[in-house]
Amino acid sequence: MTLLLPINLLSKNSDSFKQEFLDRVNSVRVKGCKCGTTFMPPVQPLVWNDVLAKAAFTHAKDMGKKNYFSHTSLDGRTSEQRVIAAGYDFKGFKSYAVGENIAMGQQSIPEVMDGWFKSEGHCRNLMTADFKEIGVAQYNDYWVQEFGGRVPLTAEQQRLLKSGRMKIVERKVQ
Repeated sequence: MTLLLPINLLSKNSDSFKQEFLDRVNSVRVKGCKCGTTFMPPVQPLVWNDVLAKAAFTHAKDMGKKNYFSHTSLDGRTSEQRVIAAGYDFKGFKSYAVGENIAMGQQSIPEVMDGWFKSEGHCRNLMTADFKEIGVAQYNDYWVQEFGGRVPLTAEQQRLLKSGRMKIVERKVQ
């Protein structure tokens, strides 16, 4: 049986879609750039994360189907809540960071990336050193970029936790 899918559904999951986003983002991250009036120094390249891409697609599809444009879902969930629900967990990590860029109306990866780099806030997300991973999705003309950064506990920290000589305290940063 042959399954025919619309070309836009194929491109969302294709290796070339992922690679084009990574190439465009990382070519700027490794050189640094100006976000508004602030120079953002070079930072490490991002790696693709399928869980973040799943969260991005779910949000892009939700916005497209329900005709809204916001970082907050109509059910009140934030990007952090959506990436956690998708499986991007923070338990067992020393630090955890998430962020999101959204766009609507752009017709290509170069167009949406140019827009994000020209916007100071979006650019800062793209250049944040705390972000180590990325997942991007497009649904019709809605684009969502989810960022994540998790720093694992060292072997010594894990040993101390296990022995009860160290405790993890959650702190919400605003």
